[in-house]
Amino acid sequence: MNTFLRFFYEFVSVFFDGLLSIVNGFTSGIVKMFSFKEYGRIIENYKAYFNGKEKIFVIMAVVFLIVIVLIVGILIYLFVKKLLRRMQNHYSKDEMLEEIGSLNDQVLKLKKQNDELMAMKVSQLGLKPDDAKEEGKDGKKDAKDGEAGEGEEEEEEEGVAGIRFPKLCGYDEQFKGKKPKTYDTSYTLPELIDNFRCFSASQLHLYYDFTILRPFFAGLACGKLIILQGISGTGKTSLAYAWGKFVKNDSCVTAVEPSWRDKSDFLGYFNELTKKFNETRALGEIYLAGYDDNVHTIILDEMNLARVEYYFADLLSILEMPNRQEWLVDIVSSSWPKDPKNIVAGKLRLPGNLWYIGTINNDDSTFMVTDKVYDRAMPIDINTKIDPYTCREQEAVEVSATYLESLFAEAIEKNPVSPKGLEAIREIDDYVTEHFRIAFGNRIMKQLNVFAPVYVACGGKEMEAIDYFIARKILRKFDQLSVNFIRDELNPFIAFLNKKYGKGTMKECIAFIENLKKSI
Repeated sequence: MNTFLRFFYEFVSVFFDGLLSIVNGFTSGIVKMFSFKEYGRIIENYKAYFNGKEKIFVIMAVVFLIVIVLIVGILIYLFVKKLLRRMQNHYSKDEMLEEIGSLNDQVLKLKKQNDELMAMKVSQLGLKPDDAKEEGKDGKKDAKDGEAGEGEEEEEEEGVAGIRFPKLCGYDEQFKGKKPKTYDTSYTLPELIDNFRCFSASQLHLYYDFTILRPFFAGLACGKLIILQGISGTGKTSLAYAWGKFVKNDSCVTAVEPSWRDKSDFLGYFNELTKKFNETRALGEIYLAGYDDNVHTIILDEMNLARVEYYFADLLSILEMPNRQEWLVDIVSSSWPKDPKNIVAGKLRLPGNLWYIGTINNDDSTFMVTDKVYDRAMPIDINTKIDPYTCREQEAVEVSATYLESLFAEAIEKNPVSPKGLEAIREIDDYVTEHFRIAFGNRIMKQLNVFAPVYVACGGKEMEAIDYFIARKILRKFDQLSVNFIRDELNPFIAFLNKKYGKGTMKECIAFIENLKKSI
């Protein structure tokens, strides 16, 4: 047996000598660890001295060492693979950020070149932009214009060049003396949601389930900003598009660009060279909504291609104000005589009949949406495509924003959150506060007291609404926690939800937690 012990010591020492060598030299250590020739030499030296029993131990020792060698080899392979993947992702992100920065610089340069070309053109003509239009109409410019004195030049600056919002001023002319539109006020919320479902299927061949439409309508009641998020191709933008078609007022699609940095990219800006305001489609839709009671929608397509809290920050704060008369956004610093009549002292009031629907794809090319945005919006997940279904023919409806909001108010009055529901909310609040250090805010509770009643009025159940709301508004905050620190709390939380409210009742919350566990 002593012979075997000496053999085992020398045989195994080759491997452990290799491990020690790694400290001094990684490459030489690995070569020595996998020196099968050396292992074979030792076996050859000792095999003549082994008896029958010791040969069995020799085989076991060889198997033991082979297993260790394989394990170490696999660990080294996985480590190198993970390291290479991280390096590749890091370089890819750096390259992407550099490319985005380069594109932003190019956009700014093109804008600057465009302004310079316009200024050169105007300077060469000796005219201001609107003077050129007048010359085109009359065939020639009045000779008196060339002899105008300093006082007349100032008048011209305020007069002709004062029309800096031609598009918005056109809306003023379009609605001058126009009679108010009449709307249908015979629909109930269940009828509206069913009509929308059938309209989308029969007229647009877009298919949506009640599990998506109920949160969508409840989200419209919660506030003016809805976020449709999920994987690409599941119908997020088309849902907002279909909604505009359904209420006979096409949605205004605004494609968010990575270069957006402030509200001027969304609402437009005043060009000091041309003395014109660059009127965006979004600004036109906001202004137009102030003239009627239609349901207006602006779609912020791929809204997180830029940082939402940069270009939409002002509107986020303004839409939080309880008094809609205070929903004033700065458009220009001062007023001109010929400015649109609804822009007063450079400010425009945001209309209450306008909703903003943003779409989000969460991938490496987009920015993460912050809590500031999520807390003020109602996120709705659309991750599955609905199979086509047969539905009756349904036409679009004439419904006003005022009537739609009255249906929401009626739903809130008739279906307040029950004491049982409030107790469930309090229990979940206590649990997540104690175990995850996350608490509900007053804004969240206010939204929940609107979301749940409207969800119920649309044909859903109260606990379904609470489950959906908590999963989207509260548990979503888990994404910003370190999953490794809370992983031991996830299974007990699932057990708590099943035990407290019945197995499968809080399925949205449980589904969110299960997906979170997969990321560990």
